[in-house]
Amino acid sequence: MQRLLPRRAALCLALVLTLAAPHAMSDSPPTATAIDDPFLWLEEVQGEKALNWVRERNAQSQKELTARPEYAPIRSQVLDVLNSKDRIPYVSRRGDWLYNLWQDETHKRGLWRRTTLAEYRKREPAWETLIDLDALGKAEGENWVWGGANCFGPQYRRCLVSLSRGGADAKVVREFDAVDKRFINDGFVLPEAKSSISWIDENTVYVATDVGPGSMTDSGYPRVIKRWKRGTPLAEAVTVFEAEKQDVAAGVSVDRTPDFPRTLFVRSLDFYRAEHFLLEGDKLVKMDLPLDASPAFMRDTLLITLRSDWKLGETTFPAGSLLHTDAAAYLKGERKLRALFTPTATRSLSGYTTTRDHVIVDVLDNVASKLEQWHKRGGEFAFSEIKAPFPGTLGVSGLHDELIKDDPLANQYLMTYTDFLTPDSLFLATAGSDKRELLKSRKPMFDAGGMRVEQRFAVSKDGTRVPYFVVWPRGAKADGKNPTLLYGYGGFEVSLNPWYSGGIGRSWYERGGVYVVANIRGGGEFGPAWHQASLKDKRQRSFDDFIAVAEDLIAQKVTSPRHLGIQGGSNGGLLVGAVFTQRPELFNAVVCQVPLLDMRRFNQLLAGASWMAEYGNPDKPEEWAYISTYSPYHQVRKDAAYPRVLFTTSTRDDRVHPAHARKMVARMLALGHDPLYYENIEGGHGGAADNEQRAHLQALEFSYLWQQLGR
Repeated sequence: MQRLLPRRAALCLALVLTLAAPHAMSDSPPTATAIDDPFLWLEEVQGEKALNWVRERNAQSQKELTARPEYAPIRSQVLDVLNSKDRIPYVSRRGDWLYNLWQDETHKRGLWRRTTLAEYRKREPAWETLIDLDALGKAEGENWVWGGANCFGPQYRRCLVSLSRGGADAKVVREFDAVDKRFINDGFVLPEAKSSISWIDENTVYVATDVGPGSMTDSGYPRVIKRWKRGTPLAEAVTVFEAEKQDVAAGVSVDRTPDFPRTLFVRSLDFYRAEHFLLEGDKLVKMDLPLDASPAFMRDTLLITLRSDWKLGETTFPAGSLLHTDAAAYLKGERKLRALFTPTATRSLSGYTTTRDHVIVDVLDNVASKLEQWHKRGGEFAFSEIKAPFPGTLGVSGLHDELIKDDPLANQYLMTYTDFLTPDSLFLATAGSDKRELLKSRKPMFDAGGMRVEQRFAVSKDGTRVPYFVVWPRGAKADGKNPTLLYGYGGFEVSLNPWYSGGIGRSWYERGGVYVVANIRGGGEFGPAWHQASLKDKRQRSFDDFIAVAEDLIAQKVTSPRHLGIQGGSNGGLLVGAVFTQRPELFNAVVCQVPLLDMRRFNQLLAGASWMAEYGNPDKPEEWAYISTYSPYHQVRKDAAYPRVLFTTSTRDDRVHPAHARKMVARMLALGHDPLYYENIEGGHGGAADNEQRAHLQALEFSYLWQQLGR
């Protein structure tokens, strides 16, 4: 699950902390000052003492859960889903080729491969393998996990390939020849670090990486951007841009569109605010934009997404709007902006993509997707709706390559559709019409006959109506006895739209489980305001919303506390951690995945400092005063009757520190509770590095859930 950093990749350094002497545990809530922490030694990620503790906990949990009768069949069923040959091989376009990373039982780490559109249209395309990750790892004695590739167009022969050890965010970068299918010995190479690298021309790149003391921000992101010439040492690269140490990161994007080349540098002040600078000749010119606005260029058009209201003259554009203007005129100081999308109480901007002549807007209407399109003619945009499947989740991705003259795919895009009971479908769509071609569709991975989905609303503590989805298995009745799993996230403006999961279908629906997804505040389901309603000192609203959904499920006899479990990962791990410590009587199971839990030290661990715009700064007494009221690590008490909790994390998660889960378990054990714990030695923030690891982890989780919630 990769939820915590939806907008910017987490680039952070592991902190190795000194050991602290243990002392008697207190079951009293913390004060506004820092409490003594007897488990700091568990923050030493690769420390021998810490890893021995991890192995001991893993052995105990796996012994118990793998012995459950559900474990073996669920693992087999989930692995079958993950390795299924009819999965849609989702692609990205580079010139004449469509690229894909494919993992199955033979290729556990994956094949980076490509094919043509003509081949892709076939039931069984002919793929050309560029890199076999399993063979590469074996040859080099490394546990490589794919980290992506940045190829130089329009030939797309030279590629900057990123490889991660065990799934961590830190990656090695190596230049690769996509024609000769080999790494270039004297090409661009970066050692393992949290880096970003962008092509300027075939022999020059912008690079942001760890180049020594002072080159990284407090959040662990690169602070310095350098221009690096082929054949020269990185140490001789010229610094061209710098952020401040207290900022989140420095970034750069290079747009090589003919007649409209642009280089945009970004100084991320925090997770939501940034300054943007255009390179004009040798000078950087700051763009006049709200700090929380997001700009993008479509040749001669500037598109701006707003996260707060923006008043220009007599007009106020509301937060969540998508605006357009003539780019050249705007950069000269003119402010003639118009809206392509304006939000309402129920409609929000989920995203957009562009073709050569169109902007395709993905709209959420009461958490169901709709598509709208704007056709650009001259300087004007003409509106029309797109007839697409509804209700469910739509996705769009433009195919136009600006570097290809007379591009045959200039006004085409990829469209996906899915919902909880409908497998994914992938279409090739034509902008300006409702014409589309079904390219791929997934076979059903479970029998959905007799199942149904409904949307309901709960009323939160402050009167806010909170939507949630209920997926009913066949034959289920509202008798209060249904094993029910409630999932939530509620942060970073991430929306939880309906999705199809063969693993959940086989492990939960088909076995009689009810699945519930809560669209609580903190997410993006109703635009920036829905997210901002739970920022910092308002965080309790997210927890209240989740609790309200749980109470509504019980009141409506969908389930009962004996049969109700909750699950969340990353920021969602914080959610379920806070909720089970506040209202333990509501639940009988908690799956807390790669979580944030120690909110006193989160900003000192890995990428945590970058999330203070979301949670606040615990080093400030006035902000720790409200953070301390929900920090799960500090709110857990000896005399409370908690449900038995399963915590999962990964040693290689260098985004959310594994010590959050480690220390929470250690503290609960010291207070006399009996949690379960599993830490995958690989996997990064997603918790697993290949399909076998994913299947094992999910089988452990569902075996635990059936143990706790079964009839």
